[in-house]
Amino acid sequence: MFGCLVAGRLVQTAAQQVAEDKFVFDLPDYESINHVVVFMLGTIPFPEGMGGSVYFSYPDSNGMPVWQLLGFVTNGKPSAIFKISGLKSGEGSQHPFGAMNIVRTPSVAQIGISVELLDSMAQQTPVGNAAVSSVDSFTQFTQKMLDNFYNFASSFAVSQAQMTPSPSEMFIPANVVLK
Repeated sequence: MFGCLVAGRLVQTAAQQVAEDKFVFDLPDYESINHVVVFMLGTIPFPEGMGGSVYFSYPDSNGMPVWQLLGFVTNGKPSAIFKISGLKSGEGSQHPFGAMNIVRTPSVAQIGISVELLDSMAQQTPVGNAAVSSVDSFTQFTQKMLDNFYNFASSFAVSQAQMTPSPSEMFIPANVVLK
């Protein structure tokens, strides 16, 4: 039903089901992880009105799990990227995994997915620094695309002395493109 991806590692698609509506992925060597992607496999959609709250858990200094809400996935938003590198020192939050007897080792963190009502998910507040970027993705894409366009166009730059007159071609000064 779910998948989990960490850069430089194999995709995990075999979540450990710890309850009827709760799933867990183990993240060994979690100290080296900056971002994690959680996604639906597309084989089984959520029932109508349901979604999945995504939690991150790491062991505190006593080895006890500290759970933090990252965000959610739904049929309408089947994947999400979360920044977890800054969460390892934060406070835990209320979570549905408290009574679970989940086997864990000291250097392994976990991603938990709890299937819940969309209405209750909307009232939950994810931990603030789990978001990947404060700039919306379209703005970020546009900025990078224009930077790449300028770099590409500049690679063809010639001085005015190197130009050969050609009445059928138009030339755009590089400073106009830059503006």
